[in-house]
Amino acid sequence: MEFVISHLVKNYGSKQVLKDVDFVFEEGKIYGLLGRNGSGKTTFFNCVNGDIDYNSGAFYFRENKDSEEKVILQPEDIGYMVSTPTVPEFMTGREFLKFFLEVHEDIKPDKTIDEYFDYMVVPEDDRDRLLKDYSHGTKNKMQMLLNIIASPKLMLLDEPLTSLDVIIAEEMKNVIRSQKQGKITIFSTHLLDVAVDLCDEIVLLHNGRLEPIDKNDLGDAAFKDKIINALRDADNDQ
Repeated sequence: MEFVISHLVKNYGSKQVLKDVDFVFEEGKIYGLLGRNGSGKTTFFNCVNGDIDYNSGAFYFRENKDSEEKVILQPEDIGYMVSTPTVPEFMTGREFLKFFLEVHEDIKPDKTIDEYFDYMVVPEDDRDRLLKDYSHGTKNKMQMLLNIIASPKLMLLDEPLTSLDVIIAEEMKNVIRSQKQGKITIFSTHLLDVAVDLCDEIVLLHNGRLEPIDKNDLGDAAFKDKIINALRDADNDQ
């Protein structure tokens, strides 16, 4: 399976944020969407997720590069995780998961609720506490857990490790890695080290376009300099 972006354009008035986004994302890989703050990463995600309209272009699934059949994305195909999670703070973690499963009757869970908590490394004494008392990191874990249970084809992760402590960030990265098979995962970040550590491919968003960065020379000390220089060039072009 591939996720195809074809000449996507998004303007805010006279400002063109996405100029000509044209790219193919492959199943089973984590793509690091790397760009400076304000480069358009969240706008790109919001267009794909259907939260905002775009001016022109298209995006769709296809079986492979030789396939002519285009499959339009459905809401259930997309999992979207933002950096600042919004959760119903009047519920406990356990109540929240039960409610989610009751609302989405079509989902057939393959684990018990406690097994899902174990998988996400949610401490036992947090599971029956109100979500309003959860740490930022544990709220992020709950948001990620909903996406894992729903198992969408396309995962959009918008800076999900922002403001997390080192331990929770590593736990989240391990979960993201474990979920990549059978999915297309796009992970946005402005942190180069995170992208290099976590992602199979790095895609640079600058000047309104997506450009792949070759990771074959990942061990080369000049690799990071090449990306940083590209980002600086992008700033100079704007």
